[in-house]
Amino acid sequence: MAAERLGSILKHLTPGTALSQITSKNADDIVITLAVRTPLCKAKKGGFKDTELEYMIFALLQQVKERMGFDPALVEDFCLGNVSDGKAAYKVRAAALAAGFPNTAGASSVNRFCSSGLKATADIAHSITCGSIEVGIALGAESMSIGGDALDKPFDEDMTSHSQEARDAMMAMGWTSENVGKDFGLTREQVDTYAAESFRRAEEAQKKGLFDDEIVPITTKVKGADGEVKKVTLTRDEGIRPGTTAEGLMKIRTAFPEWGPITTGGNASQVTDGAAAVVLMKRSTAIKLGVPVVAKYVGSTVAGLAPRIMGIGPTVAIPKLLSQFSLNINDCDVIEINEAFGTMAVYCRDKLGLDWKKMNPRGGAIALGHPLGATGARQIVTGLSECRRTSKKILLTSMCIGTGMGMAGLFVNEQ
Repeated sequence: MAAERLGSILKHLTPGTALSQITSKNADDIVITLAVRTPLCKAKKGGFKDTELEYMIFALLQQVKERMGFDPALVEDFCLGNVSDGKAAYKVRAAALAAGFPNTAGASSVNRFCSSGLKATADIAHSITCGSIEVGIALGAESMSIGGDALDKPFDEDMTSHSQEARDAMMAMGWTSENVGKDFGLTREQVDTYAAESFRRAEEAQKKGLFDDEIVPITTKVKGADGEVKKVTLTRDEGIRPGTTAEGLMKIRTAFPEWGPITTGGNASQVTDGAAAVVLMKRSTAIKLGVPVVAKYVGSTVAGLAPRIMGIGPTVAIPKLLSQFSLNINDCDVIEINEAFGTMAVYCRDKLGLDWKKMNPRGGAIALGHPLGATGARQIVTGLSECRRTSKKILLTSMCIGTGMGMAGLFVNEQ
């Protein structure tokens, strides 16, 4: 293990390489000084089932303010990634005020479906880069107990009549999962084997306490079956199912038999509530404030593809991002790809030629859950925690996006 870590470090320090360029330290670098998240809880029946979105954000921001190590008056903007709540911009603004941040900071929300948390991080980073702000906080949060991402009505027929792909953008996500399985010849056994490993890794990580440094405790209220409301403090992810095996998953009935035979409730992401937050500023600002740098934000990008196979978005976003920095996939040490569906995770792993040991080493959304707007930020938090534990440097995150896109982000661990 020590030799492997040393080799990884030497690889990144080789003079003149693309890796040495992105790992170099400059005053104008955009850096992360704090990255934390709430526990991920089962939607409609877990610890956040009776918690409003604004309270979840408020409680997380209270923890952020307590841990960030500088005057909250220095925060100039908040950006929240959220999918299902049309009033999210109101809620993040009010939550920030309630958490003790002054009214001098702005707030907004952004929706790029499953990558909304990464999009929020990129937006704050870009605002700092261009000099619009000096310090900002990006968040991702979703209450799937309350909301969801399904269309409430079809698109206008005069529009969809012009394009099959416009019609495909209305496809249910389960349908697109089955399209990936059919188009690329995946089997139920392949997908269940992948899902079982996601559960195993998450179970092992939780038992070893590997999530402890990324999760902050959240105190909230839960209503019991008897109607009694109790105050609880949430500290652990709820979706992990100890002892899950591929054989056991094979016994679960198909979720969408009308579209295909592969996707089930055992090999697709869990419906989940949760939130994550990332504090960003320039390196020069962090030095001036005397706060430790967790990681460097290198860059991010988005790429589109056919909506009917939206799940394979990382296979177009990742190569695009890596090419922008003259890197290849082997340069990345930890790779977090969202397991929206086991079909897309298996295809993306194999198509990109990923080392499975590097991909989602603590499990992914199949085991942990996928609170839509939060996952893009949650991957950053989890990935950087894993980098710290293993002394790895380069973190790559990516996810598919409903309606046919992929987004990817690149970070350098500095702890």
